[in-house]
Amino acid sequence: MMADGPTYLRIANLLREEIRAGTWKPGDRLPSHSELAAQMQVSITTSRNAIQVLVAENLVYTATSRGTIVRNQEVLESVVTDHIRRDRPKSAHDIFEEIARAANREPSKQFSTRMEPANTEVARWLGVAADSWVLARTVVQYLDHEPWSWEVSFYPRDLAEAAGIDSPHDIPEGTTRRLADRGYGETAHRDTVLARAATAEEAAVLGVATGTVLLDHLRIGANHERVTRATRHRSLAGRNQLAYQLGDTTGTDVIARTLGIAPGLAVALP
Repeated sequence: MMADGPTYLRIANLLREEIRAGTWKPGDRLPSHSELAAQMQVSITTSRNAIQVLVAENLVYTATSRGTIVRNQEVLESVVTDHIRRDRPKSAHDIFEEIARAANREPSKQFSTRMEPANTEVARWLGVAADSWVLARTVVQYLDHEPWSWEVSFYPRDLAEAAGIDSPHDIPEGTTRRLADRGYGETAHRDTVLARAATAEEAAVLGVATGTVLLDHLRIGANHERVTRATRHRSLAGRNQLAYQLGDTTGTDVIARTLGIAPGLAVALP
């Protein structure tokens, strides 16, 4: 029996308990609004409201072609300093794919790029004049088809063209490596991380409720002459843990062994 209370909350409580009990596993599709309404003998509005409770709790997300999907509850730790290490091993994959595969997750992306006039904020980050042309490379990243993060990187137009990153296609090895290979390697970085509520646009992209707490991670890179880029990475605060490692590989491996984790790029936390 479901406890007393509004019908939509009673249905949400039942589904929540089933998810926690493992009846519905990460990646499973819940019944559609109409299917749930028929099963529970309620209106579609009531079933939709019940699902929205679970969306607000980040237990599920909605995908246009797949319906309502149960989220993975693991917390993914990303070592965000690894891909700017000078001794990072060569790879045909970018850092997101390496992190995902180290956590035994399947990565995928939606990528786009365009030239656009720099707004006041981007102009300040890059040290260029407002309304000057900059390249914006945007990628929405998925783990096991679940929206995971939204990243936008901005580059001065002349640098983007000189380094060959003004391509309309994704760069498999990542733009950090491409810059270095073309003689524009970054020698310094400044990172800021802010926890804040998701806007309506961010919520729509990441499949969460408006107001969900995000990690807004801004990294500004530079060489000895200029700022090379500004990358803004947004992800769910409740599903991501950022780690910073400084020092050589031998020392960081000692830390990993002491903590009881495999040396590498990521770890899924309970």
